[in-house]
Amino acid sequence: MKPHNPLTKMNVKQQLILLFLVLVIPLFILNSYGNSKAGEILKRHVTNAYIELNKQNFKLIGRDIETINKVTSTVFQNSMIQQLSTTGDETILTRVKNYEKIEVMLNTYSQETDEREPLYYSLFVYDPDNYYFFAPYYPESKKAGVYFFSDEKEKPEWFDEAVSRKGNGYLKLTQHLSPPVKGQKDQKTLLYVRAINNIYKGGTIGVLAVTNVDAKIGESLKTVSLPEGELYFTDWKNHILTTTEKGKEGYLDLPPEAEPGNSTSGVKDVITKDFIYVIDYNYVLQQKLIYKVPVKALLQQQDEIKRVILIISVAYFVVGLIIILYFWRSLMTPLQKLVYFVRRYEPGNIVPQTPYRKRSDEVSVLISTIYDMARRLNDLIHYKYTMDLKQKESQLALLYQQINPHLLYNTLESIYWKSTMEGNTTSAEMIKDLSKLMKISLSRGRELITLEEELEHATAYIKLQQNRYDYSFSVEMNIPEHLNHVNIPKITLQPLIENGIIHGIKNMGEDGEIRIIAEESQGTMYIRISDNGFKAVDYEAIHKALNDDSPNPSTGYGIRNIHQRLQLHFGQEYGLTYEKRPGGGTTVTVSLLITRQDD
Repeated sequence: MKPHNPLTKMNVKQQLILLFLVLVIPLFILNSYGNSKAGEILKRHVTNAYIELNKQNFKLIGRDIETINKVTSTVFQNSMIQQLSTTGDETILTRVKNYEKIEVMLNTYSQETDEREPLYYSLFVYDPDNYYFFAPYYPESKKAGVYFFSDEKEKPEWFDEAVSRKGNGYLKLTQHLSPPVKGQKDQKTLLYVRAINNIYKGGTIGVLAVTNVDAKIGESLKTVSLPEGELYFTDWKNHILTTTEKGKEGYLDLPPEAEPGNSTSGVKDVITKDFIYVIDYNYVLQQKLIYKVPVKALLQQQDEIKRVILIISVAYFVVGLIIILYFWRSLMTPLQKLVYFVRRYEPGNIVPQTPYRKRSDEVSVLISTIYDMARRLNDLIHYKYTMDLKQKESQLALLYQQINPHLLYNTLESIYWKSTMEGNTTSAEMIKDLSKLMKISLSRGRELITLEEELEHATAYIKLQQNRYDYSFSVEMNIPEHLNHVNIPKITLQPLIENGIIHGIKNMGEDGEIRIIAEESQGTMYIRISDNGFKAVDYEAIHKALNDDSPNPSTGYGIRNIHQRLQLHFGQEYGLTYEKRPGGGTTVTVSLLITRQDD
């Protein structure tokens, strides 16, 4: 039993009311559901946006650090640095000059030309014999220079750690560039530290310390704007290296879910009750970039979105109600009249005048179109009746036409056998060739036949010409057997052979020669028909007749017809080409795509 559809018993007015309720009720349900899920969706979308922003920010910081590393590599390889020694026989003047040159070089690298926060490159060298006693030792976080220390008490706290890393640079947050003394300026800074090894002798020359890195990274962090959010750049153990929050230092507490686990690099996001964490980390660099955004700031925006959605829902309800009332009054009456007409109308009956409406809306168009359609349907019924009669007459005429070829075949076959029995073998063979010629020309309605069938057709034509005019010209054919089943448009070769006979060798007697050769190359078959005629040929006129849109009628349409049929079947790159035959005469080449009936 089929299920019952309750809509079938409802009129259009009731269906309009139902439609209105179907449209409005889900809206309020979705509104309620959306409000409950908006927070989660908003947090997820914002988190995804922060992930992409964090990736770009982390790459920017990575490029800054990589730039610092490249500069330190340049300093590392500098000849003055590599030749710096705390032992030797140089004079004090030579040592002073070397010191000044290195000082100038480091100050040059410490200059910024794009108004960005500068970096300061300083070289710290252990000088146990106080070889460079004249060099001052007052390192500062915003000053570049070369510093020699001979006393262990003056050694920076990070010096030995940098030496132990054997030339690998790393970031280090330090409170002092040298052991603190009374009256010393604030030296807290984020360092990029790298030991400089002697390339030629081995050992450590000193430690290159790049200061003010925290200010440089801070510039990159300031390019990101988070609603009440916090940005932290930490080491792998979450020690804060630099941050956008003033006064924040030490260790950053993260939820357990924020731990990267066994992963060495990537981005991790954690959404807790109070905060959204987005962490881009790299174990090789021992660095993390952390976004910490309070959820409360996002929910304030969500409340605004909720109010907007509620206003839109109420407006939608009011507008929908107005639209339903409008359609109720403007559509129901004309549609009911139209239904009344459609129910009473029967094809062939007289169609009344189309009801007039002052409006030109879709309903008016529908009414006028249905009335016009009914009139056209009446006309079509009468037209179809007339065409059925004409079709039957055409079919009958076609049946009569199909009788004629079969009657002709049978008649020619009877004449052939009678001539054979009377001993007139020449006439019998000519009749047989004519029968083949006509049979293959019709080809049972096929446009494409095999090359073997086409050659049989051409051979029959040649025999007819030889018997008719008593020609004694010779014919040579060289057709590979594997090409016999290639498709070719019917009646392609015969007109070309006829041209070679009539315009080339007609009056040459036994000296006349027709040669037919077929070959293939890269999927294309080439059939060359050549004669050894001696008459001059206007090849330019032939080319024009084949390719011009308005050829000269005096050149004839036969070869142009063949050329166009070849192109229609196989493409514009195929067809006929004429050229002079070496030794005299003309060669016409037929090119076509190799296809077979079983393809």
